[in-house]
Amino acid sequence: MPAVSKGALNAAGIAIVVFSLCCGIGPAAGLLIDQSLLDRVENKYGSDAKQRFVSWQNLIENGKNWPEAEKLERVNDFFNGNVEFAEDIILWQKTDYWAAPTEFLAKGAGDCEDYSIAKYFTLVEMGVDENKLRITYVKALELNQAHMVLTYFDSPRAVPLVLDNLKPGIVPATQRRDLQPVYSFNGTGLWLAKSKGSGQHVGGSDRLSMWTELKIRMLESPF
Repeated sequence: MPAVSKGALNAAGIAIVVFSLCCGIGPAAGLLIDQSLLDRVENKYGSDAKQRFVSWQNLIENGKNWPEAEKLERVNDFFNGNVEFAEDIILWQKTDYWAAPTEFLAKGAGDCEDYSIAKYFTLVEMGVDENKLRITYVKALELNQAHMVLTYFDSPRAVPLVLDNLKPGIVPATQRRDLQPVYSFNGTGLWLAKSKGSGQHVGGSDRLSMWTELKIRMLESPF
């Protein structure tokens, strides 16, 4: 699949879905997906990409009243089942690029960061408190490489659940001995990780340049 520049994505209208919810800049804006956008997605990326957007919107709208456990399971399954893994250097011609959920779905491919980010924003849009969610940087011990997952804390002191693209089942972090946590973040904070708990708060997530760049890109006008 050929790489697509940020300018081309904006021109195509892919970034029209605006999430101000998790970025610390205001209330949820909601999904702004209309037929015009779907037509643009289909024209540029094909019918499969269009269907991913339709299914994503349906997931969010239909799932807002589901129990939280079901939201986690459905969102985890949706992205793990509908998007393929691909390295940033192949998709974006960059060694590291954090894609917006719209870019991720349009391409139909991404790496571990993109899975975690898309799950995070989707769950918050479905009504899950962002304070329960952390995008967590870990070391995948079996692969001996850096990895990223989404973690969910039912309460501040709870052992988090792990939503992963490598192993699809959602399990407590204590059952993922193959993952060594390093740090975690969400729309409001940054934590140095502990093996079981929430970790030590060390400031705002705006200290992460890739996260700040992603938030700006998600709010840019596509026109």
